[in-house]
Amino acid sequence: MRGISLPMKHTFLITSLCLIMVALAMVSLFYGFVQIPFNKAVPILLHGKQADEIALSNIIWEIRVPQTLCALLTGATLATAGLLLQTLFRNPLAGPSVLGIDAGANLGVALVMLSLGGSMALGSLSLSGYILTIAAALAGACLVTLLLLFFSIRLRNNVMLLITGVMISYLAGSAIALLNYSASGQGVKAFMVWGMGNFSSVCLAKIPLYAGLILTILLLATLHIKPLNALLLGENYATNLGYNVKALRTRLLLITSLLTATATAFCGPIAFLGQAVPHLSRLITGTANHRLLLPTCMLMGASLALLCNIIATVGANGSIIPINIITPCIGAPVVLWIILKRNV
Repeated sequence: MRGISLPMKHTFLITSLCLIMVALAMVSLFYGFVQIPFNKAVPILLHGKQADEIALSNIIWEIRVPQTLCALLTGATLATAGLLLQTLFRNPLAGPSVLGIDAGANLGVALVMLSLGGSMALGSLSLSGYILTIAAALAGACLVTLLLLFFSIRLRNNVMLLITGVMISYLAGSAIALLNYSASGQGVKAFMVWGMGNFSSVCLAKIPLYAGLILTILLLATLHIKPLNALLLGENYATNLGYNVKALRTRLLLITSLLTATATAFCGPIAFLGQAVPHLSRLITGTANHRLLLPTCMLMGASLALLCNIIATVGANGSIIPINIITPCIGAPVVLWIILKRNV
């Protein structure tokens, strides 16, 4: 009976999380500063923009649909990145921000916003605005990723690699502070707004690109479920099972970096989801098995991001509250709980 009941329990859990995620997505679509009746919203969603309801159609398709999809994808992305790092480093406080990947993205955006005035020309090619911001964030995150991959080859100890990531974050932070000190007030404000994160920066036309990148990298993460479970029992155990631990560490670092870099480039740095969601997932599943933990993490990350997006839009009096004002209220108590629990 045990072999039958356990999978049924897991199936019920995953199904429940899917229903919660769908419910939150519906709330995100239908509710906001402008209330849209259900009987008007459904035809617009099913049949596209309606000529007789052009204002409501624009609100749903130009604002709420991309916001909802972006929150869903970003939440799943950062939660997965956090889980991979916590397993790799066997550290409960590890997260996407710890390795300095998002700090690299911040530095790239700071350079173009604070030093170059938001535009850059390379020969006949000119970049500015949204495209330049994404390109700069990806370039900065990729540079840090290359540094981490270099150090991962030289350093055998995961703790030393984690400390290296923290040092890279400090160096990037110092460079950003220097740029802020010498920048104009307008540039500092633009960079500060970007740095507070939001799910409304990805328009509907960019969603297919964002979704394609994220889903491809998440698929790569799911292909590493078995080696992740092997790492839980230690590197020696994983080696005895036939895994090349150094190559595995490099692959996991690359996947995590790509996830973090893509999410940060499109949405800005989103705090605490990567640290908190894996712990919440372990709490409700009661297991460290990544076969259940990884999909649970994705669904919980998506659901929490949707919840944050609802709070950011419903109570904002017509404006959107930056996501990083809300996520610490959820993530910080979880991290503090983990610290207190481990100190007992």
